[in-house]
Amino acid sequence: MPESTDAQASLPESPGGDHHPTQSPKARPSGDPTGAEPPDRDSERERIERRQQNMNASQRTGDTRASSQVGIVLATVFLAYLGQTTLNPVIAPLSREVGLDEWQIGVTISVAAIMVVLTSQIWGRRSQSWGRKPVLIASLATCTAAMTLFAIIAAMGVGGNLGKTPLFILFVLVRGMLFGTALAAILPTAQAYVADITSSEEERVRGMAGVGATQGIASIAGALVGGLLSGISLMVSVDMVPVFLFAGLLVVIFVLRRESRTELVDEPAHVSPFDPRVWPFLMAGFGMFTALGLIQIVTGFLVQDRLGLDADTTGLYTGGALLAAGIGMVIAQTVIVPRSKWAPSTLLRVGTLLGAAGFALLALNSGFALIVISVTVIGMGVGIAMPGYTAGPTLLMSREEQGGLAGLIGATNGLTYAVSPAAGTAMYGLSPILPIAVGGAILVAVFVFVLIHPGFRRAPESAPEAAATGAPRAD
Repeated sequence: MPESTDAQASLPESPGGDHHPTQSPKARPSGDPTGAEPPDRDSERERIERRQQNMNASQRTGDTRASSQVGIVLATVFLAYLGQTTLNPVIAPLSREVGLDEWQIGVTISVAAIMVVLTSQIWGRRSQSWGRKPVLIASLATCTAAMTLFAIIAAMGVGGNLGKTPLFILFVLVRGMLFGTALAAILPTAQAYVADITSSEEERVRGMAGVGATQGIASIAGALVGGLLSGISLMVSVDMVPVFLFAGLLVVIFVLRRESRTELVDEPAHVSPFDPRVWPFLMAGFGMFTALGLIQIVTGFLVQDRLGLDADTTGLYTGGALLAAGIGMVIAQTVIVPRSKWAPSTLLRVGTLLGAAGFALLALNSGFALIVISVTVIGMGVGIAMPGYTAGPTLLMSREEQGGLAGLIGATNGLTYAVSPAAGTAMYGLSPILPIAVGGAILVAVFVFVLIHPGFRRAPESAPEAAATGAPRAD
């Protein structure tokens, strides 16, 4: 038995090969100064078993605590992205109501994405050194303030109290720079935490899929809430955004536990985007989210122009289309990904190919029903591919690198949205079919890249620890 082996290994061996127990003076029987009486092996076995039981109980307690904290972090992600996505169905008709051109709202969103690029890795590393709670409080408080100001500015624009130029500048400063900087902290914090408490490939993929599914559920709820409220008024949807963000802030303040000093990383590592373990996944993710971003921002315009709707009705229909995309993403990440148990590279190949098929369907102008089917397929494809992109490189990095990697992934996502909204709206102005064709072609290119690049071999079954493996860092 293993216990007997351990007990024997703890006994020193005499030159003649006989084992003699090591006993304290108190344990030696009186009248026998040599302590030659054999040990009670049953007692030794019981002590080992009790020690193992205590370790198992401690591990279960730690797992339960970590699990409850993950739930709180995911609830925070949900409320933050519920706030953001509630605005999505109404942003296109709102821009026309206040007199902005399509390219101007595209630039506003692109500026927010640029701020995500510039600050995501900083936030990711700070989440490991400061702790999740302080980072999320700072992020959500700033998001709430920014979107409160945005609602006031939008109301002034709808009322005709601000001209086109000052309105555009304020949109860029508040919705673009301030909100983009603050929102950049949310995903890297959640992803770094998931990477910190999981080790095997299956656990990591499932955890990252949980983060993605939370975003998908938030997009469903946001599309539903934003679309329904726009039936009352566009401004009702806008006014609800800071309410959801403030709710997330309250959850963090009153429910999320702050980590102890021993749970933090004193000096999180900087991760280079050119690290050979990382850049192939970043390239795949960049292409995938660029294609998605091209179509997300023009969906409202596509619905309005194909169906000939007014602004308020467009918000309602666009909400329905985005709701369908969110449902496809959630089905992928809560059903397909966990049950398939595919490796990250397989998830990327299947997801991008399915997404490309969705873009091909969207190119057909056959009414609202086909739009819904198309974006559902696109959402399902991206939902399958996303955990492969986010979990794959984490399995190749040490714990100290996880915060920097999560920030780098967030920065890559932000870079795609710095490019795709402005590019998508500009292409739509030239031809409504152009952003659809380009998005589909990008997904096909990503599929081929993942298929042939040697960097997409199966990731290791467990993540390396820097102390154990001496994994190189891209400092």
